[in-house]
Amino acid sequence: MPTHPRPQLTRPDWLSLDGEWDFTAGQAAAAHDHVQFDQKIQVPYPPESRASGLSRHDPQTTVWYQRDLSVVDLAPWERVILHFGAVDYHATVWVNDQRCAEHRGGHTPFSFDITAALHSGQGRLVVRADDDALAFDQPRGKQEWRDESHAIWYPRTTGIWQTVWLERVPATRIIHVECTPRLVEWAFDIELKTIGPLAPGSCVRVQFSAEGHTLCDDTFALLGSRSLKRRVYLNDPGIVDERMELLWSPEHPQLIDVQVQLLNGTTVTDDVRSYTAMRDVRTLRGEFMLNGAGYVPRLVLDQGYWPDTLMTATDEQFRRDIELTKQLGFNGARKHQKIESPRYLYWCDVLGLLVWEEMPSAYSLSDDSVRDLSREWLEAVQRDRGHPCIVTWVPLNESWGVPDLPHNPAAQHLLRALYHLTRAADPSRPVISNDGWEHGTSDILGVHDYTSDPQALLKRFGTSQATEDTLRHFKARPYSRVLLLDPDMPIDAPVMLTEFGGTTYSDGLGAGWGYAHFTSSEAFLTHYEALLAAVHACRGLQGFCYTQLADTFQERNGLLTDARRFKADPTRLAAATRGAHSSVLYVQEGQVVDNPLGYDVLWLQRLARRTDSRRTPDGSPVLSSP
Repeated sequence: MPTHPRPQLTRPDWLSLDGEWDFTAGQAAAAHDHVQFDQKIQVPYPPESRASGLSRHDPQTTVWYQRDLSVVDLAPWERVILHFGAVDYHATVWVNDQRCAEHRGGHTPFSFDITAALHSGQGRLVVRADDDALAFDQPRGKQEWRDESHAIWYPRTTGIWQTVWLERVPATRIIHVECTPRLVEWAFDIELKTIGPLAPGSCVRVQFSAEGHTLCDDTFALLGSRSLKRRVYLNDPGIVDERMELLWSPEHPQLIDVQVQLLNGTTVTDDVRSYTAMRDVRTLRGEFMLNGAGYVPRLVLDQGYWPDTLMTATDEQFRRDIELTKQLGFNGARKHQKIESPRYLYWCDVLGLLVWEEMPSAYSLSDDSVRDLSREWLEAVQRDRGHPCIVTWVPLNESWGVPDLPHNPAAQHLLRALYHLTRAADPSRPVISNDGWEHGTSDILGVHDYTSDPQALLKRFGTSQATEDTLRHFKARPYSRVLLLDPDMPIDAPVMLTEFGGTTYSDGLGAGWGYAHFTSSEAFLTHYEALLAAVHACRGLQGFCYTQLADTFQERNGLLTDARRFKADPTRLAAATRGAHSSVLYVQEGQVVDNPLGYDVLWLQRLARRTDSRRTPDGSPVLSSP
């Protein structure tokens, strides 16, 4: 599966349509067969990008695409499916003048059968994309509405921005494979869906394997149904060490191959490949848990933009960013205001990187925003919940699109609805109701705090009591946001610092901004070490997300430049990220004290849990001197 656009449901017979297409902008009122195409564009790069060949900066409400299709030697029992990874925002598609599909939503895929529209396997494909730059109630993430990028907003993405591809499939086929791990039972819940006429006695064969060894091989009768839900048990070795070898984590990203065959008697009528992993994620008693043990997420904010390609990336760019993230000492990424390509998630699965998936926000609240946000977010969750790398869902960020949240009943109901909708679609992962502040019901309490003073972070989160006081009384910037909608709500969820830092060191790389500015690499690095040492020492925090991985247009506050070059010594950056052997602080007998020996705070925390059951007055465990 090195390049397949949909890595969790692959067949060998597919064709990429990426490359040169005909293009034009405007002509909003034109019928599709009267559009005059006057330019060429490189798909899947958006017209605003340099990689598209156009570099357009003028807002266009309507853009058009066109290209020819050819599918040779199509058998009578075969069908041709046309797939779009993502088109921003409202797509309409014609094949040979036949209107075949419409889709609303700029970040999620859609596909449809075009066999009947082809003429002897040939076709003329026309795509119209409507995307209003001033539609503030449309889910849009960080996309700019002005002509030039400003503050925290970046160039628009109009039209096709993810891959387009054809797939040759049997008329009766598998259209959905999803495996949900059940760690305690050492099993997987597998859900299959098929389409097309089923012969009597049809069944499916499901095989799980890892490193060439078969873990399970079962056959299930469909019994006249187009879908199947079964729990599949693996052979349990019963030995902890052997179990550990099969568990997925960032430190050991073990994947399990899945093969599913649709059978008519002994004849294989469809054969698809997928993959999954055995891993469990949840929150429990104020901790984030991975595979049944406390685990500290060390995340970096990743906005998923590249200078030449904007929101679109190659497979090599995805893999490189993940490798750089791990090299910097992080074990995860919060993909900010973007639903990323399945290829990115595939490489996170393969290389081992936790992902928080976040819905691109609308900016205003309306009937349209409620409808479009809910629908597109549900599509994203349903598409991506099979990826083991995803460990947290984030439907809202900093109250964007839910204005005046503490006093607006409609906004409050949408906040709660999105939380419960997400939990209904996937009860196996934590959900952050509103990352940053103004939390309602939430499985993780994410706080955004861009102070550049490490001591301020220690004062706010150094102990459990300080953290509770901060949550109930602190007003976050900007606009003095409360952290909890109900200041009296129980605090039993893990608290994490999910945006902080944002430090700038640009060294002549052009105008830009950050939350603190340094003029040398050494000063930049020293400040990062101090901030991260303070965060690791904060006993009230169970994880963090640093802003940000790479410079993004005018935001020059990355650990990397936008060309993905390190701004400081990566070894020291990684050591600070991990909290290893830095000049840290820790809590003893309820007081923040120096740790002169420089022991790893995470090691000290593990030591405290194992060797000392005493508690400080605020309920924190005592950290015994090693």
